[in-house]
Amino acid sequence: MARPRGGGYHARQCRRQGVAAMAWDPKVYAEFAQPRLRPALDLMARIEADAPVRVADLGCGPGNVTRLLKLRWPEAEVTGVDSSPEMLESARAGGGGVTYVDGDMAAWEAGAPLDVLFSNAALHWTGDHDRLFPRLLAMVAPGGTLAVQMPHNHYAASHSLMAEAAAAGPWREVLAPLAARFPVAEPPFYYDLLAPRARWLDIWETEYLHVLSGDNPVVAWTMGTALRPLLAALEGRPDWRDAFLADYAARIQAAYPPRSDGKTLLPFRRLFLVARR
Repeated sequence: MARPRGGGYHARQCRRQGVAAMAWDPKVYAEFAQPRLRPALDLMARIEADAPVRVADLGCGPGNVTRLLKLRWPEAEVTGVDSSPEMLESARAGGGGVTYVDGDMAAWEAGAPLDVLFSNAALHWTGDHDRLFPRLLAMVAPGGTLAVQMPHNHYAASHSLMAEAAAAGPWREVLAPLAARFPVAEPPFYYDLLAPRARWLDIWETEYLHVLSGDNPVVAWTMGTALRPLLAALEGRPDWRDAFLADYAARIQAAYPPRSDGKTLLPFRRLFLVARR
């Protein structure tokens, strides 16, 4: 399968299927809070900003990372942006001196230039990266920073087996369009896009080896993220939903068997972009 440029195919298919408005469960997402947090901290550590005035977290989710941005820059005006009512409710309950707003990541506009525009594990849900990323960088003040981390693991068994299971049953017409595996482009795509517009640009990839506990934990991991659009599309067919999930779980169990100590290893690759305007 050819990789689409900038992730547009996956996001367009989600919108066509009505999945963009799917409900998010903060508790499910938070089940693996610690391994999900580490890439955000690695991205934050690469931002060189002493005293930013305006900071935004695009796709802030439950706000745990947004609150860390506020702790790092306590004098800054920090805004978290998300389109999920469930995530925003959880984020606001956490307090921390952050302002949270309901906004579509693909269309949100800052009211004034930002000193730091941060996005952790969110922009892979959007499409048209060839237009989105220049627009995001343009929202950053001169000398400010755009910092983005996106999962780049869609070639891995956790996702390829999802596509196989999606095509293996009577649900194939519903699920197959949602199981595109490459919503994020390769690093050179983002370099060519941002280098002419940035004063300084750093792009890198890291593969984390997450050590997970529990019964078939990779399924539980994907249920908090990549599997959600597919399960949401089958809400009206619980028989299909259960059968698809059982098929996927069996494939994942074989691909990610527990080690001798009972732990399961999940290699997970992520793409990082830090651009100074």
